[in-house]
Amino acid sequence: MTDQILPGSHFDAKLTALQNLLLEMAGRSEEMVRLAVNGVVHRDPARAGEVRAAEDRIDQLELQIDERVMELLALQRPMAGDLRFVFVVLKACRDIERIGDHAVNIAGAGERAAVHPPLPEILEIAEIGDLVRRMLGRALGALVNRDADTARAVIAEDKVVDALRYSTFDIIMSYMSHQARYIPAGMNMILAVQNLERIGDLATNIAEEVVFLVEGHSIKHNRSAGHDEHGP
Repeated sequence: MTDQILPGSHFDAKLTALQNLLLEMAGRSEEMVRLAVNGVVHRDPARAGEVRAAEDRIDQLELQIDERVMELLALQRPMAGDLRFVFVVLKACRDIERIGDHAVNIAGAGERAAVHPPLPEILEIAEIGDLVRRMLGRALGALVNRDADTARAVIAEDKVVDALRYSTFDIIMSYMSHQARYIPAGMNMILAVQNLERIGDLATNIAEEVVFLVEGHSIKHNRSAGHDEHGP
């Protein structure tokens, strides 16, 4: 195949289209998380079907982004900042797809919650859900606006998610230790909270990539010791 260099304006339009696909993917994954948390909190198994249906579009968007990235790399051979942007989009795409997977796991917890004796209300679960959704939205906004300061603020919020996870675990474990009938529901809620915490980690990954995009260096290995690894 003969190399074909796209004109600047055409190339910019391609980058914008790529960014818009990522934003649609992020918006849909954020909605999946909202539905999944709603299903857990309200013990509504119907939400699980909505979440799984939404996952199909996430998978389609991931494939479209892969195709657009390959096209840009083959036809334009972007340099410097544009090349960083393309690779950050590709990495963010992978993280968003994984967020969708975690939303499906949470939705499954919502299905199981409907058949277990309910735990007393745990407000922290909805709080974590709102927080990680906000982190995802702010991380993508930072990417669009090339805003390293907002990205760093998202990274700092990951510690809040971790603290909420530990306090929620303590509450759940307390219920389970005092009432054996709460054990199945408690284990189910622990799994839901673990998946929410992982969504926070993935939003943090995206924010770290934004810092790389803007500043040209990685901060992934410069974070405080003892923090959970953001691996797969």
